[in-house]
Amino acid sequence: MNDLLLRTLRGERVERPPVWMMRQAGRYLPEYRAVRAGHDFLTMVRTPELAVEVTLQPVDIVGVDAAIIFSDILVIPEAMGLHLEIEEGSGPGLSPAVATPADIERLSVPDAGKDLGYVLDALALARRQLDGRVPLIGFAGGPWTLAAYMIEGQGSKSFSRARRFLVQHREAAHELLSRLSESIAGFLEAQAEAGAQVIQVFESWAGTLGPADLSEFSIPYLARIVERVRSSTGVPVIVFPLGAGQALREIAERVKPDCIGIDWHTDPDRARTELAEYGVAVQGNLDPAWLYASPADIRDRTHRMLDAFDGVPHVANLGHGIFPDTPVDSARAFVEAVKEWRGSCLQVV
Repeated sequence: MNDLLLRTLRGERVERPPVWMMRQAGRYLPEYRAVRAGHDFLTMVRTPELAVEVTLQPVDIVGVDAAIIFSDILVIPEAMGLHLEIEEGSGPGLSPAVATPADIERLSVPDAGKDLGYVLDALALARRQLDGRVPLIGFAGGPWTLAAYMIEGQGSKSFSRARRFLVQHREAAHELLSRLSESIAGFLEAQAEAGAQVIQVFESWAGTLGPADLSEFSIPYLARIVERVRSSTGVPVIVFPLGAGQALREIAERVKPDCIGIDWHTDPDRARTELAEYGVAVQGNLDPAWLYASPADIRDRTHRMLDAFDGVPHVANLGHGIFPDTPVDSARAFVEAVKEWRGSCLQVV
C-alpha cells in the first residue's frame, strides 16, 4: 500500500512528501467531462458508482498519492432541510435561506446513515475498489463556511449578508454554528466508519472574517469537530482555513488538527516558524495558477515549495483547488515533480 499520506500525518519519516490536489476529480480531466456529459453534478454526487468512478480517475490518470471522495460540502445543509441546486456556471443555491433567528429552528441535525447514506456508500465502494493502492480522504465544509452559504443562499465574494447576521444576531449565529458542528462531526464520524482514512475540513471562507470574528465564530467550532472526530475514530484530520494564514498559530493551538492546509498567500517560511512548536503537519501551498506554466517552470516552482517545507511533515498540494481549464499534462508535471524530489524528508514531529 502507498501509505505516504498516513505516515506523514503521523509525523513519521518518509522517503518523499505525499502529493494530491484539491478538486483533483474535476473538469480538467477529459474522463471526468465524459461522465459529466451524461449526468448533472448532483446526480453524480448522489450515485455512488458515478462518484467512485470520478474519485478514482486522478489516481489512475495523474498518479496522486491519495483519493478524495467526490462529493460537495453543501450536502450537509441539504440534509438539514434546505433545498440545494448546483447549476453549471452559476454556482450553488440553497433555499430558503436562513434569514432570521427563527429560521434556525426549522433546521434538523441529520442522521448521517439515513440522510447522507449515498456519500457513505460511495466511500465504502471507493475503499474496496482502491484495494489499498492509496489512502481515501473524506471531507466536509467547516461550520462558518456552511453557515455563510446557508445565510446568503448562494455564493458571494464578500458574504456581507452572513457577516451582518453574525453582528445583528450573535446568539442565534452561535446556535446555528453549534448545530452545524454537531451535524458535521456526526457526518465525519460516519465517513470514517465507512472507509475514510483521512478527514479534511474545508473552512473555505475563513478569510472573510476578521481576526476577532474568526476566533469567535470559526475556530471554537473547528476545535469541537476535530476533538470529537479524532477521539472517536482515530482518523487524522486536516483543516484548511483558506485566507486565514494570519491565524495559523491560533488554529494550531486551539483546533489541534493533525495537519493545517496552507493557502498560496501564506509564506512557507512564516508558516514553518509559527507552527514549529506545535508539531503539526502542513499541506500545500503551490499557487494553482502556476499549473499554467511550462513543465520546467512547474518543476522549479514545485521544488522551491518542497525545499521551503523540507524537514517538517509536509503534504504536497496546491494552495487551493485546481482550476477547471488546467492542462492534464500540467497536473501530471506537478505530481511528477514531487515524486522526483528528494530533500532531507526527516519528518519527525
